[in-house]
Amino acid sequence: MGQLDGKVAFITGIARGQGRSHALTLAEEGADIIGLDLCGELESTAYPGATLDDLEETARLIKQTGRQAVLSQADVRNYDEVKAAFDRGIEQLGRVDIVIPNAGICAGGKTWEIDTAAWRETIDVNLTGVWHTVKAAVPTLIEQQQGGSVVFIGSTEAIKGAENMASYVSSKHAITGLMTTLSRELGRHNIRVNSVNPTCVDTHMIQNPYVWGLFRPDLEHPTREAVEDTFTSTHLLPVPWMEPIDVSRAILYLVTDSGRYITSEALKIDAGFVVKS
Repeated sequence: MGQLDGKVAFITGIARGQGRSHALTLAEEGADIIGLDLCGELESTAYPGATLDDLEETARLIKQTGRQAVLSQADVRNYDEVKAAFDRGIEQLGRVDIVIPNAGICAGGKTWEIDTAAWRETIDVNLTGVWHTVKAAVPTLIEQQQGGSVVFIGSTEAIKGAENMASYVSSKHAITGLMTTLSRELGRHNIRVNSVNPTCVDTHMIQNPYVWGLFRPDLEHPTREAVEDTFTSTHLLPVPWMEPIDVSRAILYLVTDSGRYITSEALKIDAGFVVKS
């Protein structure tokens, strides 16, 4: 018996990284999965996007747990695509209980030097795409009259901020506001709304030359190994970054009965990053 037997989760950005980890963690506890991913490239990011092969591998891994997976290629910036992917899942699985708007990108630059198109791309994915996700799913959560849980993926940058990442930081700060607003709107329906705010997670989003350069601007060609000590120095605990499963386990806590009275919480999972000056 799993903690989520009979439940269905809707997860965006599911093809790899945190999204895949969240999907597998919930599936292992009994949840069927509706998901989507762009599976394409974005102009403003310094790392490659997920692929259709990644999406198919996520579907295979979910099914390996014994759960169902209804996954689609879709762009969170396009509401019609998000709604179509969600509706396809509802048609096959019949319900939704958990919503995780996970899709996000990381890009930046000095605030006054960020290209207008790049700024819009980050905001469109990280904020508007998140709104599209809840806009598509929340009416069904309400209509079911059985409660539910929404977990936004924030960041320590939603709390602390950072140089040279204005578009990313702004989008994540906005997620906190969206989360607290939605929690007020949905509490009367017994739908809980929270966010998780991790420090750096070992995925493509941080393991790329652009982010390495933010941590080691003194190096012309920084590498993963060269930045590890600098990453570690930003935390109270002696770790450079965490694994996706560390975030997934926090989400599992929030969406199961263990977190049944937690709502409007911006949960830090940060190895002490925010409090360390």
